Amino acid sequence: MKASPFEPDSALDMLVVRPGKWTLVVIVHLRGGARRFNELRRDMGGVSQKSLSTTLRDLERDGYVSRKAFATIPPRVDYELTELGLELLDLADGWRRFALRNRRAVEAARQRFDVGSDF
Repeated sequence: MKASPFEPDSALDMLVVRPGKWTLVVIVHLRGGARRFNELRRDMGGVSQKSLSTTLRDLERDGYVSRKAFATIPPRVDYELTELGLELLDLADGWRRFALRNRRAVEAARQRFDVGSDF
């Protein structure tokens, strides 16, 4: 019996990268190596503390990011891409290329939709 791609045990379930506004942005900002939370937040611009914290926690849970806490004063925590996370860079780069190549088409589609929408 062939498994449905929507069944919890399917291979697709393992391949899910949690969608989120900041997921790929965090991945790209960790490209250069370990970063502190406030460094990431400052460099990303516009991300709330809660959103960044949630995104990092989700990425850590799924094995894409490692978190290392240091017993210093003040406390220091570094976030870094794991080997699995490094593989996401290809996805992030591809998504960026797609967005740059298709930005005008998407904006035009949104305009057409908004003009014809009753909302």
